[in-house]
Amino acid sequence: MKINVSGKQVELSSALQTRVADQLGTIAGKYFDHALEAHVTFGRARSFFTCDINLHAARGLTLRGEGEAADANTALDDAAEHLAKRLRRYRRRVNEHARDLATRERPVATGRQYVLRPDEEETAGAEDGTNGLHATVIAESPAEIARLSVGEAVMRLDLADQPALVFANITTGTINVVYRRSDGHIGWIDPGGSG
Repeated sequence: MKINVSGKQVELSSALQTRVADQLGTIAGKYFDHALEAHVTFGRARSFFTCDINLHAARGLTLRGEGEAADANTALDDAAEHLAKRLRRYRRRVNEHARDLATRERPVATGRQYVLRPDEEETAGAEDGTNGLHATVIAESPAEIARLSVGEAVMRLDLADQPALVFANITTGTINVVYRRSDGHIGWIDPGGSG
């Protein structure tokens, strides 16, 4: 497994990098035949350290865990436990899903994913009733739209700790969205659904 460890305003010792490799190797070995890559980022916020783990476990399956503590090692332990807890909860489904990905056809479509920032001049104009509808593209990346069941989409949404996930419904073939609502429940948008 390829592991990238980086720090934001944190010095990374070789002992910490070795500990990251050991922790992630144990987690990946327990739940997957092999994981592809992991990105671990340590940061410092006021008086505590943060650790963010993004584990690319299989094609199309990304898991996320975060932790914070008084020192970097404890923050890593917290993030790894967060990741392992999610995996324990979904162990059977994740393993079936990872095996199923190998036999499943490629994603139904690809698209572009954009990150937008409101244009500062337009935001200032929103006060005078112009609504500030324009934005500036600050990041662009390719995005796969995978063929999933609704249950698999909800599982991926939870494992990756994302606010929303676009997918092609494996039953109907239409593009659907699952998202985390403000009340904590999961919403599902099915434009092809009867109603």
